Amino acid sequence: MVEVREVKTCRDRKEFVEFPLRLYKDCKWFCPPLYGDEMAIFGSRNIYNDTCETAYYIAVRDGRTVGRISGIIQKAANEKNNEKRFRFGRFDSIDDQEVADALFKAVETWAVERGMDTAHGPLGFSDLEREGLLIDGFEEYSTFEEQYNYPYYQKLIEANGYVKEVDWTESKLTVPEDYDGNIEKLGEFVMKRYKLHMGPAKNVKDFIDKYADGLFELIDKSYDKLYGTVPFTDAMKKQMIDGFKFIVDLRYVAVILDENDKMVSFGICFPSISEALRPSGGHITPSMLLRFLKAKRKPRVIDLGLVGVDPEYLNMGISAVFAAALMKMLREDGVEYAETNLNLEDNYDIQNLWKHFGRTVHKRRRAFVKKLV
Repeated sequence: MVEVREVKTCRDRKEFVEFPLRLYKDCKWFCPPLYGDEMAIFGSRNIYNDTCETAYYIAVRDGRTVGRISGIIQKAANEKNNEKRFRFGRFDSIDDQEVADALFKAVETWAVERGMDTAHGPLGFSDLEREGLLIDGFEEYSTFEEQYNYPYYQKLIEANGYVKEVDWTESKLTVPEDYDGNIEKLGEFVMKRYKLHMGPAKNVKDFIDKYADGLFELIDKSYDKLYGTVPFTDAMKKQMIDGFKFIVDLRYVAVILDENDKMVSFGICFPSISEALRPSGGHITPSMLLRFLKAKRKPRVIDLGLVGVDPEYLNMGISAVFAAALMKMLREDGVEYAETNLNLEDNYDIQNLWKHFGRTVHKRRRAFVKKLV
């Protein structure tokens, strides 16, 4: 028999966070999130407390945790889209339909009692969190930014009445074997034609001081219509800036300004840290920090974190400028490829951008939807 209980105690919180670490202990493709960040979702300082209502559940059988799930009512997203939706997320389970059914029943009941009429996910508090269920690419390493899951998850979710809402693709990008430098020439032409220039920065602090406000403004503008996005709050901005300080390397950042120094496009990539995190289970340890510093200093893989373009510049070839900047990053000694992370399959602007590269679409993720009432 499966017992589902809401997470209330410190012990339950620990179980909620550590269950997937045990479930994926022997899975080399899995990259854990930072343990401290996961524990922080329960705290009073969770930056989403003002805009979200949450519930967390664990499933127990014979005294052993066998599954977990979270429910999020993202009030800012519902207000923005005039909807009554809740998001399920952090779903993990053994391969057992009874366990999954019990978890979804609990979280859906919680949501309906609060007036929600639709469920969708897997999603987090915002699109800055891990989102989407992996449905293809199970023998590919997960990045730090995204979640890995076993193939049977799709069966467990669909058996509860969920159907596809959107898909994302993920790609590996390399320098093409026949690369002739034309994209860099095109980028230079576009920069000259529209009187654009790269935004300089002495260091990460200087970058944040100069460009943080413009970057967030451009994210809100360029991401506004994309699936699952929510407006940035001051707390979200601070959290993102703190993350920048930890991981950003200016070699993998491109900011494009107009003649008045207004930001019209940006691309922020990160040295991949997934290999540094895997052995530590997401804990920050001395050995993890050494691996992290090594990966940051000379990365083998770079992850594409954020790309934004002012809608007014979308049809002006601005994508060629970013493509040229990324191509330059890929040509650095030791970099094997870039990982795009999630791109909506119908976001043709971003999908078309990758035609300049050697591209392998190696993963696909899905968000599901279900009418509740």
